[in-house]
Amino acid sequence: MIFITLTKFKEKPTKKMIEESQKFFEIAEKEGCKFLSSYYTMGQYDSLVIGESPDEKTYMKALLRWQGQLSTETLVAVPMEEARKLVE
Repeated sequence: MIFITLTKFKEKPTKKMIEESQKFFEIAEKEGCKFLSSYYTMGQYDSLVIGESPDEKTYMKALLRWQGQLSTETLVAVPMEEARKLVE
């Protein structure tokens, strides 16, 4: 499953927070998540992460590690080819 996560820092980010965040990515990857790309953004959200996970629970477990640092909004993404097959 593919997930798009929009994040917003709860407080001004520090180098320590960024380093800790990198560790969270590494732990999540060991648990089955794969992060395809990530971006810092301008506007309503501070960053965007595109990830892949075998299921919602695995991805949610990974996101919960960031709850002290970030507010998140996550969307489930379905590839266009697969979504087109659902249209009758």
